[in-house]
Amino acid sequence: MCAVGMADAARARAFAAVDAGWEREVDLLRRIVSQPSRLGEEAAVQHVIAGELERMGLGVDMWEIDKPTLARHPAYGPVDWSYEGRPNVAARWPAAGEGGRSLVLQGHVDVVPVTPEHRWTRDPWGAEIADGRMWGRGAADMKAGVAAMISAVRALREAGIELRADLALVTVIEEEATGNGALGALARGYTADAAIIPEPFGLQALEAQVGVLWARVTVHGQGAHAERATEAQNAVVKAARVVRAVAELEEQANRAEDRHPQFATVAHPLNYNVGVIRGGDWASSVPEECVLEVRFAAYPGADLAEVQRRFRDGLVDAVRDDPWLAEHPPQVAFHGFRAEGFVIARDEPIMRTVAAAHRAVGGGELAYLTFTATTDARLFNLHFDTPATCYGPLGGNLHAPDEWVDLESMRTSTKVLAAAVLDWCGVA
Repeated sequence: MCAVGMADAARARAFAAVDAGWEREVDLLRRIVSQPSRLGEEAAVQHVIAGELERMGLGVDMWEIDKPTLARHPAYGPVDWSYEGRPNVAARWPAAGEGGRSLVLQGHVDVVPVTPEHRWTRDPWGAEIADGRMWGRGAADMKAGVAAMISAVRALREAGIELRADLALVTVIEEEATGNGALGALARGYTADAAIIPEPFGLQALEAQVGVLWARVTVHGQGAHAERATEAQNAVVKAARVVRAVAELEEQANRAEDRHPQFATVAHPLNYNVGVIRGGDWASSVPEECVLEVRFAAYPGADLAEVQRRFRDGLVDAVRDDPWLAEHPPQVAFHGFRAEGFVIARDEPIMRTVAAAHRAVGGGELAYLTFTATTDARLFNLHFDTPATCYGPLGGNLHAPDEWVDLESMRTSTKVLAAAVLDWCGVA
């Protein structure tokens, strides 16, 4: 049989194995969605995944991030929390031949909070299936992608296929806060000739994303008993002026004349979001302090240190019209995300491979996504010389109540990933 015929036959066997294992794939998704894996609580779901990889006959590597060592890397996101009891998980499928290209399939297991839980109409950890969807926190972002990549590899192995290059399956923590989980995996050696991350991008391939940064803004007031509130300075009220200043900085950052060409058709590329406000602890006390947590963004290629400086100085300057804030300016500190943006060309070999796999599953011509948030793909592309993109299922209500993923799109993603592995790594 010629090479083309062998590849076609291998792909047909892989697709049949995906369909034969579909109920098992959905059950895997149900099991990992039902594990709450918020920041600091990722261990339980990682143990479920490790068990799944071991049952597939793969040797499992489970380790905790070495924070002091990782903190020396320029891509490290500074944090004040611990990595104890919060493992990454990886497994390698060694090559059975030569001449192929190695690949990493990677996903993150951490999810954002579900609060306020009373706004959900379904149990956020119930993994309920209805209307062709699975509902629950992380169902789309991105546990369906994790289930798809694991199931794609299992289908290939059960179809009796061997590869001509190594393939690694990696599940990491903390994509939603820093990217330090992915950085830790890359630093440990989980690099390759390319990588695919099955984020829930609706069967589109990622070709660009913005940089993302976090700031903690502390607004100082002058506390007092509420009976003399008119003589005090309410930090929460003063913080309202700071919130307006954040919106003003966002408007400036999105000026048309400063637009990155990759984002020319995106209506509002750089989103500045006040995601947390903490201020006051008693209704009859004037708050002495209010803390804001702000997410802001930058274009690919931006000097992040300069972006941080502009944010800090711009915020202080913007609130000088308030006499109290002019004399007691807000304090700005940076933590967590310090993520650069990037662009990957459509003619990169891994992009062509994903496009061909998408067509092979009957998806037609591949669509491409310019993303106004961040993914772990930046670390591969910018820091470890590994071309990487994202391609995954269709979902909705990400970071909001009633998150869901379309199950048939997960099946499609699984087949696309299997086809991409066959094309990229080669059949031995």
